[in-house]
Amino acid sequence: MATEQVRGLKKGLVQIYTGNGKGKTTASLGLAFRAAGHDFRVYVMQFMKGQTVYGELEAARRLGSNITIEQVGRKAFVAREPDPQDLEMAREAFARARALVTSGDYDLVVLDEMNCVVDYGLIPLEEVKMLIRDKALHTELVMTGRNVHPDIIEMADLVTEMREIKHYYNAGQAARRGIES
Repeated sequence: MATEQVRGLKKGLVQIYTGNGKGKTTASLGLAFRAAGHDFRVYVMQFMKGQTVYGELEAARRLGSNITIEQVGRKAFVAREPDPQDLEMAREAFARARALVTSGDYDLVVLDEMNCVVDYGLIPLEEVKMLIRDKALHTELVMTGRNVHPDIIEMADLVTEMREIKHYYNAGQAARRGIES
């Protein structure tokens, strides 16, 4: 496990954004862009969002080398009983994520939808718990997604639950470019 400080944090913490409400990915990306603005090295890995056009990809490209966003997985929706290809892609991506989190090369690593990855059985809970235990000392780790496991809540330093009170999707409003994508 790497322990050298890259840029700004002496001790990185573990943050979780979960819940059924909108805003988990948005909150983590806001933190990522804030950290990049302070010259932190940031890596965002978006699980279960493979090859989809989101505005944050273009924004990160414009920021340059301080922030990297990688989408992993197939473009198709991952079902509760995942396709073998989904399992293989998740395992390969998780191995890369583990290397990122433990390397000491990044100040902030966001694993977007990681809670869903565990909930859907794509990656075993014990492997994610080991990742949290083994993270580089100065690396801030953020994991998003619904249905966070209680063990991960226990290990985290901050847990925020987004709760839906009212959502315009329920009134028929489709996703809008620049707002939801």
